[in-house]
Amino acid sequence: MAAVTLVGIGEMAISSTAGEILSAPNLGSCVGVAVYDPIHAIGGMIHCLLPLSKSNPEKAATQPTTFVDTGVVLLFKEMLARGSEKKNLVIAVAGGSNINDTNNVFEIGKKNYTVLRKVLWQNSLLIKGEHVGSSVSRTISLHIGVGEIWVKVQGEQIRLA
Repeated sequence: MAAVTLVGIGEMAISSTAGEILSAPNLGSCVGVAVYDPIHAIGGMIHCLLPLSKSNPEKAATQPTTFVDTGVVLLFKEMLARGSEKKNLVIAVAGGSNINDTNNVFEIGKKNYTVLRKVLWQNSLLIKGEHVGSSVSRTISLHIGVGEIWVKVQGEQIRLA
């Protein structure tokens, strides 16, 4: 049985352990970003709560992984520090829904996804697979060793990459 590492809200994990699964559960408006390097068999995942660190600079200083703009950049820096190259990275995203915001007042999920796309664009990175938006909760999982990225939504497993 594979070991599962849960990546909670505002957390990040990186692994090169072949049997490990990184999993960000219960993604509502949060975005879960899974990154895999098939050359080095290294994977990383982040579970970001809010789009921009400027909304709370004090928290961003101590917990940059809470925010898409600082957390995703940190995830890529950590992957590159472990020998990955940008050209090899496979990226998948889940979340960004409008749960508890049916009138689209705050649109945190949409803003999280928009900021993520901007960060990726600024770093010349593309998304291989995604399951975002609507008003459903999701769980994203990255299977280290085989490099598969899956999302579970409404009881259904869907492969993203």
